[in-house]
Amino acid sequence: MFHRLGHFVVRRAWWVIAAWVVAMIAIVAGAPTITAQTDEASFLPKHYESIQASALQEKAFPANFTPSAMVLFERNDGAAMNDADKAAMAKIVQGLSDKKIADVEKVIPVSEQTTSKDGKYALAPIAIDKAKQQSEDFGEAAKHLREEGKSLTSGTDLKFQLGGAAAQALDQKESSGSADALIAMSTVVLVALIVGIIFRSVLAGLLPILISLVVAMPTANGVIAYATKAFGLESTPVLSAILIVVVLGVGTDYFLFLAFRYRERLRAGDDRKEAVANAVGRVGEAIASAAGAVTVAFAVLILSSLGMFKALGPALAIAVIVTALASLTLAPAVLAVIPARGVFWPGKKWMNEPGNARFTALGRMVEKRPALVALASGGVLVALSAGALGYNGTFDLAGSSMPKDKESMVVQDKLMNGFSAGAADPSHVYLTSTAGTKLDPAAFEGFAAKLGGVHGVSPVAAKPQLSEDGTTADFTVLLNNEPSSNAAIDSLTELREVAHSQAPTGTEAKVGGLTAVYKDINLAMNHDYKLVFPVAGLLILLILGLQLRSVVAPWYLMVSVGLGFTATLGSATLLFQKLGSESGLMFMLPILIYLFVVAIGTDYNILIIARLREEARAGRNPREAAREALRHGGPTVAAAGFILAASFATFMLAGNVFMLEFGFAMAFGIALAAFVMALFFTPALTALIGRAAWWPGHGADDQHQSGPAPVAGSHGVPEPAGRH
Repeated sequence: MFHRLGHFVVRRAWWVIAAWVVAMIAIVAGAPTITAQTDEASFLPKHYESIQASALQEKAFPANFTPSAMVLFERNDGAAMNDADKAAMAKIVQGLSDKKIADVEKVIPVSEQTTSKDGKYALAPIAIDKAKQQSEDFGEAAKHLREEGKSLTSGTDLKFQLGGAAAQALDQKESSGSADALIAMSTVVLVALIVGIIFRSVLAGLLPILISLVVAMPTANGVIAYATKAFGLESTPVLSAILIVVVLGVGTDYFLFLAFRYRERLRAGDDRKEAVANAVGRVGEAIASAAGAVTVAFAVLILSSLGMFKALGPALAIAVIVTALASLTLAPAVLAVIPARGVFWPGKKWMNEPGNARFTALGRMVEKRPALVALASGGVLVALSAGALGYNGTFDLAGSSMPKDKESMVVQDKLMNGFSAGAADPSHVYLTSTAGTKLDPAAFEGFAAKLGGVHGVSPVAAKPQLSEDGTTADFTVLLNNEPSSNAAIDSLTELREVAHSQAPTGTEAKVGGLTAVYKDINLAMNHDYKLVFPVAGLLILLILGLQLRSVVAPWYLMVSVGLGFTATLGSATLLFQKLGSESGLMFMLPILIYLFVVAIGTDYNILIIARLREEARAGRNPREAAREALRHGGPTVAAAGFILAASFATFMLAGNVFMLEFGFAMAFGIALAAFVMALFFTPALTALIGRAAWWPGHGADDQHQSGPAPVAGSHGVPEPAGRH
């Protein structure tokens, strides 16, 4: 199949290139505009209690709101505020209201309830249009509030500081803007530079970028937009950043798979066009299988409970399919129309067969001592995996993705010191009559006392806010710990249990608020771990079985992939939690490791196992096949793994904790996948298991009865078994 595809592309190279350009323009020009869904309801399904509580609050207390921003007042000298300061605060708040800032719905005056007990801090909550929560207008509203507020405060003894979600969005955008540009530029430069050095060529370094980012990327974006609209899929604002990494990552990998084999065929004596066709024929199945595994890994995220990952999954799957198609058609078409000397210019020794001394030595070591290599490499993975047992997830995304000296972070710290740590975002217990009748106020005091007795909860007022019809009561609950902390989530868990069990007869209780959302995200992710990972594993297992025609090899390949996942998580845990000062890793890191390390890292295992099977079918015994697979396939895996790991490492330049964790985990995980699993563990196990690895498919004993025919060289003579 892939030999026929290779010859078709070579014969119709210019037509293939033209078809891609025309298709890209048509798809991009007609693609619909998609708006990302970013509210809580799109992140969590409606059956989760925090979402139900939010809906209940909007219905029973429509005038209530969760502050989008908060003004924090304090004296410049740090003393308690006096009557003159209170009058100044009232004037400033009124001035902000009079400015009629776009999307700012109301500014609530300072009250006794929003003043700290020591009188040093006071809060003025602000409501901003919820529909603008994840748009640029949200941060712009915070920007104008800051500017106007500081102007109004000038000449007083007060300090005006803005915190809350809108201020965090503004600060995050400002702090990440230059870092994002640096990461994007560094990634592109790294790919061009490293690929160029590998092939000693300027053009070879640019080709994967041109094919991936100039053609595949816009095409994939357009197809994603069509699919999102046609099938009612969700969209997420984080897609664009992740999409660049995925498309450039897999695109560079697949280009390297093809380019190394293309150069190998040129050295074997093929002319340019025959070399391209034979390269596609030999490596096409590996690229298609690798793309299939990655696509499946992404696509099953549609089973996730979390809206963000449910939106990411299908979109990334589409991107991988488009990139793989470009790698199997557009890339060989481009190689077919450019003279080989041009592709590898200005290098002069590209036709010389390299000694590959390092990989030859590695192949011989695996050939002679497969058991020792398997035990050592497997032992490294197991040892690193042990660190995953100490993994602890945290939810303070804003705090870990911004420098601590940003104004919104300063406000958050002062809120924790001046008020209850949970004052910035209180939890709410909504007590509702199940019969639709008015609630009995006599039961409120006992219920409030039970809620206040929960560990980590401040005393709860016995007089809650009642809805107009008297059927719902809102008990405001202040947690003693910061809302996104694990301690607060533990308190919330107990609070829910008490609220549910102690609700008066004829009523039911629902607990809402930011901490409740984090608790439900935690529950949803536990659900996903039990569903998404096993389904993805089974489907990838099936793809590997079909590619290798074996029921044995896919199993130890999946064990290798699983160990890669746990070893990556364990390494990050050891570095940041045990050796570093972090209390935990970001809650989404395991899913991100799955997305990038497991899905994309599987490519390297597939490439090396495909070469192992090819060498076995050429007549070599299992140990000889491992030696030759590493000699010829090792440089490709090492180059692809190094480039992708280096690209991910650029995220560590962003200057915040989350990107530091993300960049390290992705880079280290890819390095493990390429340099431990694919170059040591997988070939050593295959050599150790022997011909049984290919059972019941075709191995060395029946290479003449099945499999692709030997590929002819430039003179139509079958290539000798030793030349690959």
